[in-house]
Parts: sequence; structure tokens; C-alpha cells
Amino acid sequence: QVQLVESGGGLVQAGGSLRLSCATSRRIAADYAMGWFRQAPGKERVYVGAINWSSGSGYYADSVKGRFTMSRDVAKNTVYLQMNSLKPEDTAVYYCGLTYVSSANYSERRFYPYWGQGTQVTVSS
Repeated sequence: QVQLVESGGGLVQAGGSLRLSCATSRRIAADYAMGWFRQAPGKERVYVGAINWSSGSGYYADSVKGRFTMSRDVAKNTVYLQMNSLKPEDTAVYYCGLTYVSSANYSERRFYPYWGQGTQVTVSS
């Protein structure tokens, strides 16, 4: 019943920027969070960050801290991932997910029951 749709991926030069979006047709409950994960070819899907819906507070993996920023548009039920200073190692399919656990568990895949289809981000080297 819950559907998430990522968009905004593409090919970008190293050092460039992209903004990903994740939209849902349903209102996101105040106690939910939206997370971002990424998966490179042949690699495990790993945590990028998450944003608490009610507070707007962002949580980031060390690998992207200082370069990536999340925000949300409550009226549009949409979360954004602004990615700056992109590196080739950021190349992956990026997925958004919905969770209702506390921030201590945001990085754990198993706590996300809903996922989008992913959007490809490729950073040229």
C-alpha cells in the first residue's frame, strides 16, 4: 500500500552535485523517518542517512557527512538528498526507505519495511 518513488539520479562528473528525491503518495506519519541507502555493483546495500520526519533532523553515514544533506517537504510528502562534492565511490543505485524505529536503528536495513525502486547515480572518474 505504501509506495516510494526515487528520482533525480544520473551521470555527473566528480566534484559535481545531484539532488535525489523520494516521493510518496501517502502522508508520512510524524513518528516515521525516511532513510537513504545505496548499493554499488557486487556490493551490499549500505546506509547513507536518514531524516526524522517530525523534527527534520538528519543523520548521516561518515562516508557522506559534510557532503550530503537531507531535507523534506511536508506538503509534498517528499524527502530530498542533496549530494555535493560527489566522488566516484558514490556511484551506486540509491534507494529510499520508510521506517518507524528510533534513530538508533536508522542504519539497519531490516527495519525498513518499505522501499522505492532505486535511482542510479554514476560519478565519472
